[in-house]
Amino acid sequence: MKYLKGKRMRLGLCLGLIATFIIGMASWAQTTMVADAPTAGDTAASVAAAADTDADTDASGQPAGEHLSLREGARKVVSTTGLAAFMSGQWRAAVMLVVGLVLLYLGVARDFEPLLLVPIGFGCLLVNAPFAGMGEDNGLLGLIYNAGIENDLLPLLIFMGIGAMSDFSPLLGSPRVVLLGAAAQFGVFGTLLGVILLNQLPGFDFTLKEASAIAIIGAADGPTSIVVGRRFAPDMMGSIAVAAYSYMALVPLIQPPIMRLLTTRQERLIRMRQERPVSRLELILFPLLILLVCIVFLPAAVPLMGSLALGNFIRECGAVNRLSNAMQNEIMNIATIMLGLGVGMQLEASQFLQPATLGIILIGLLAFSLGTAGGVIFAKIMNLFSPNNPINPLIGSAGVSAFPMAARVSTRVAMEYDPQNVLLMHAMGANVAGQIGSIVAGGVILALFS
Repeated sequence: MKYLKGKRMRLGLCLGLIATFIIGMASWAQTTMVADAPTAGDTAASVAAAADTDADTDASGQPAGEHLSLREGARKVVSTTGLAAFMSGQWRAAVMLVVGLVLLYLGVARDFEPLLLVPIGFGCLLVNAPFAGMGEDNGLLGLIYNAGIENDLLPLLIFMGIGAMSDFSPLLGSPRVVLLGAAAQFGVFGTLLGVILLNQLPGFDFTLKEASAIAIIGAADGPTSIVVGRRFAPDMMGSIAVAAYSYMALVPLIQPPIMRLLTTRQERLIRMRQERPVSRLELILFPLLILLVCIVFLPAAVPLMGSLALGNFIRECGAVNRLSNAMQNEIMNIATIMLGLGVGMQLEASQFLQPATLGIILIGLLAFSLGTAGGVIFAKIMNLFSPNNPINPLIGSAGVSAFPMAARVSTRVAMEYDPQNVLLMHAMGANVAGQIGSIVAGGVILALFS
């Protein structure tokens, strides 16, 4: 034990000396750059002449690039370190590096939607690395954003994958749960009014389009939030996307207190009847039906609904299993990685660390909470008209579009009070209904302001 303590002490001492050396070198480089800067007494002509001379020769009079002193080389190397950048005014980038590490911690250590938070966290680290240029047009993250998010390609690929993984039989077996998916969208339009009211406070000045883009967070649908945010609030898209995906990941923490608050113990113990069997023909025709309805009544939502319908039709028709497997696995995984990195690119310090960001995060929490509450309350209302075949109100929270986390949370909370009461299939019906509902809500917003 004494050896270990001594070893830790020596390690700490070495790290401290290294940190002191780096900080000293950074301070020296910064001081040297300040000393080399033109003074107030220098004329414009002398500054220009000095610049021309420096471009042609170095400090020893040799042609530039052919001779480099040890002192000058050390100064250049140290001045391009991240520490020097943080000390010279880019402290916001250091703050965002901490944010990126927190996202990685939540995804890896706490298992909060790691498929999303891990690439988003890495994107945050990469884009805030000084002098790396990862977020520029020719940088890795810039290329991903311009090629996959700027044109909505990656969100649509994500919807294809979701469609290929979705089973609509719980929804078709109990069609009334579609109302829960619709009720959960109350968070979107209720929050739209909240954003408008927030404009009355000093420091907040959201336009109606920006308010709509923020309100879509209430649907807990990351791809839809990106599509709407990119069109109506491009400068806020990073905050909107991170808020949407963060609340999706935090479903196990946010939803249960709201569910318990709005239900009684007797309501949580309700056992729902088994759904009717659903034929294969119904499963094949359903994605075509919702697509045709969307084409006729809400064309603005066709890109999103069409991608979802395509993925589900390929899954259910059974004729192209290879494509179905590719959508569920390879395409979905690659699109998730690229989308996460592209969203993380929007967490660049100068864009993200703004007063409006805090407002977006708080409004997003309000939107998600209202969506959860709307589904639960509407399930209780439905029970007033159907006392002989009641709905367990806990599945109303699954009406948000956090697929499939919300359905799992509803099931887990119900099993806390009755371990034999497995509501997973009923909750999945409400969850896929919420997926469709979020697309409709996004389509309505796009149609209103396009």
